[in-house]
Amino acid sequence: MQPYISLMGGFERVMLKIAQHYEAPILTLEYSPKTTFPEFKELDIRVIGKSVPLAGMLPYRAHQGLRYGYNFYNMKITEDYDVINAHVSPSEWIRHRNPRVLWYCHTPPREVYDLYKERMWNRSFKEKLIYSAMAKTYKLIADRVVRKIEFIAANSGNTRERVKRYFGRDSTVINPGVEYERFGSEGDGKYFFYPSRILPNKRQDYVISAFKRFERESGRNYRLVLAGTLSKDPEHLAYYEKLKKSIGNSRIEIKTNINDRQLRALYSRSTSVLFAAINEDYGYIPLEGMASSKPVISVNEGGPMETIMDGKTGFLVGSYNQMAEKMKWTAEHGSEAEKMGARGRKRVIENYSWEVFFRKFDKALASVKKAGDGKG
Repeated sequence: MQPYISLMGGFERVMLKIAQHYEAPILTLEYSPKTTFPEFKELDIRVIGKSVPLAGMLPYRAHQGLRYGYNFYNMKITEDYDVINAHVSPSEWIRHRNPRVLWYCHTPPREVYDLYKERMWNRSFKEKLIYSAMAKTYKLIADRVVRKIEFIAANSGNTRERVKRYFGRDSTVINPGVEYERFGSEGDGKYFFYPSRILPNKRQDYVISAFKRFERESGRNYRLVLAGTLSKDPEHLAYYEKLKKSIGNSRIEIKTNINDRQLRALYSRSTSVLFAAINEDYGYIPLEGMASSKPVISVNEGGPMETIMDGKTGFLVGSYNQMAEKMKWTAEHGSEAEKMGARGRKRVIENYSWEVFFRKFDKALASVKKAGDGKG
């Protein structure tokens, strides 16, 4: 279960691997094969859902949220199944009318919880009223539904803490895997790389500020490459335009909606991989950077605190000035940076493979199926 499959990001990759592994159908309300991973075309994807009267009059994200919530909350699955695997919220609301649900929680919805005030800041008075009412409604329904879910898996310790804080439920951490075999290093192309969805909480502006300081203080002829999927959300588009205006004369490129092959190539030739998302749930980018044998320079927040070994496989920083300093270090200490990247790849292979993931996920599925034997 998934509200949408339209971009190329971390949770899409997890859902893709799970569906491939178990040869499972995917039920979704939106599917855009041209802008997501091409492998989805080989799977059984069923676009479901009904429109909600007058929902189109609401702001874009409010319209989305209402349609998603209405459909998952009211859906009754009539065909036979062992376990329902829900992903991005509110797909877990499928539990209202259907038993045996394993919710693989990538995060409770952040604009309802930890990023609520930040997201509300730039909205109009009318939008504030709408989103405030919807957030309260979401919490009321989620409190009832989540308590019934048979098993909650969290993608990180950070997400596990959020699940406990907002829903009062315990969850089991099952870190997503990385296809490390597909990543590698092709040397140093004299650029820093930050691939991530282009939206405010990924903080591409933070990385731009760090690079501009690096340019001023190092005197080195390096580039910064930003790459990521860009949705049609008006807030995301406005942020993208803001980023473009901020570049100025700096050697900065922004690449949108690149394919998987291009992504891996950019990783492979980078000097180091950067990461700046606000308290990220898990963080695929640091792991893919390490799988590419690159030092990773990340903000000291969220999931990367669990995966990056500070000073050994990369650096955890507390400001964009510190990020600039570590960028300068990796540019000046090529052989040491190379050793750091090698340690990072070794860490990924040993701890974050899909083999490790599926050993744990198999047990979670079996416990849900067993708990539901003879029910529903």
